[in-house]
Amino acid sequence: MSDVRGTRGNGAPWGELVSAALLGTDRRTPDVPMRVGQEAAAALLDAAAVSTVRRRAGLRPAPAAERPAPAPPDPRPELPDAARRRLALLLADRGGHTGSRRGAAPDLTELLPQWLAAAGERGYRAPAALLPALLDAARARTDLRPAALALAGPGALWLARLNDDWKFALRGIGGAAAIPARGDQEAGRRLWEEGLFAERVALLSATRRLDPAAGLELIASTWSTERAEDRLMFLDSLREGLSAADEPFLEKALSDRSRNVRATAAELLSALPGAALATRMAARATACLRLEAAGDEEGGGPVVVVEAPRGCDAGMERDGVVAKAPAGRGERAWWLAQLLESAPLDAWSGHLGGRGPAEIVALPVAEGRRTEVHDAWCRAAVRQRDTAWARALLGTPSMAADRPSSIPDAAPMNAGPAATEAGSSRDTAKLLGVLPEGERGTWVAEFIASHGLSDAFRLLGVCAVPWTESLGTAVVDALDIARDAGSYPWSFSGVMGLAERCLDPAAADRLDKLTARGDEPEDGSPGADGYWSEAFQRLVGTLRLRATMHAELAGQPTPTTGTGSPMSPGAAS
Repeated sequence: MSDVRGTRGNGAPWGELVSAALLGTDRRTPDVPMRVGQEAAAALLDAAAVSTVRRRAGLRPAPAAERPAPAPPDPRPELPDAARRRLALLLADRGGHTGSRRGAAPDLTELLPQWLAAAGERGYRAPAALLPALLDAARARTDLRPAALALAGPGALWLARLNDDWKFALRGIGGAAAIPARGDQEAGRRLWEEGLFAERVALLSATRRLDPAAGLELIASTWSTERAEDRLMFLDSLREGLSAADEPFLEKALSDRSRNVRATAAELLSALPGAALATRMAARATACLRLEAAGDEEGGGPVVVVEAPRGCDAGMERDGVVAKAPAGRGERAWWLAQLLESAPLDAWSGHLGGRGPAEIVALPVAEGRRTEVHDAWCRAAVRQRDTAWARALLGTPSMAADRPSSIPDAAPMNAGPAATEAGSSRDTAKLLGVLPEGERGTWVAEFIASHGLSDAFRLLGVCAVPWTESLGTAVVDALDIARDAGSYPWSFSGVMGLAERCLDPAAADRLDKLTARGDEPEDGSPGADGYWSEAFQRLVGTLRLRATMHAELAGQPTPTTGTGSPMSPGAAS
């Protein structure tokens, strides 16, 4: 493009025209053509008009730029028409609710993640016309990105290369559609060596899932030239399909120059049964605990005696033990905790008299160190995904100590019902996540029935969706009890939000009775019953809308509400 701002407008550059206009034609006469009888000021304005048109439209002919290559094809099926319209509505309403009071209408902003997950499970692709809005939504909400980019497929990467606003897609999850066909080793190798980071991560994840050995080979082929943060990411991908075949590579990673890489390699090896590191850690950990007979005053039974390590040698540091303790923590207790959580849990049965996990957990620990030892075993159970140990350490829900009901249900909860001892640091939600899905729901339902909702928020978050009938009933009953007590529903907004996302949609008709307003309790908060009625109306409406969304994605007729009217995409807006 030429610099038209500097070209002459009927004889005078643009700058001269501006100067003449500011000073006046009486003081400065510009070099512009003038018609017979025309005043200088009019001639100046004519010249400025012509120059303005040239400035706005003047282009110097140039060769056309190369057109971008078409987006790669996406072979996945298109969305059913009703589901496509629903996605358009959800994306148009993604501004969300503002203010403290949400009202009785379903929150479409919270339904978008569920819709994306359900569409992804069915293997659909996003409509091309909605890709820009989908990328805008993913740009605004990082929690949407994995599902949104997976649904968008190769179109997201193609658009991201043309618009800087969507560059995040090049760093995110590119989706399976961008991965070379299985068996095309040359294309896979080229993508691994030359592709974008997002494409490499997607390739590695897919390869590791289909052929763990081939995935490990990809990592090893460029390991020495990768950045530390990339090595850490690639090493973490070995969690899926971890086996003894990975041990030699992980042993070498114990000597990596990055401390985070070394720590991750040690963590993976400690979760690998029969690994040399696990054997070394078992020897160190079992040397720290022993069984002794208690005195007569303690009943004379066996008691676990703790002897923390007296030093942290080079071998321990290479195997992942951090020598320097954090502030406020004793060094020996710090080393002990790391050894106990890294040692294989199956080593304790033989060392502690052939007992099983429940019997070992029931043993008393001398000198008040029970919490310290059990917390480390909890972390080991989570790391090693040991169901028997997790079950033993959790205990029964009815045994959990009552906790103050004033704790907000959405507050961070590092300690839960399993952490009844003062000073415990165990994460009950993570421990619960080791149990089978059905067992988690049963455990949490019993806990809520015994202790209410004050500590249930994070526990509910690890339960399978949709919730089992027993868990859903326990949550709704607890909410109804809180309503009868006259509490404001805002105190339970976290649990209510989870219920909207996780309750089985089939429960909507059963909950209709809770939407009616009742009598205000004498000692309750003023107006609370009206807010509760609103919250339950929103819950029921959300469940019905979720049922409609799933029917649309399945290409089925939309279900009817309790009054018999269909929930159409238009009605949901």
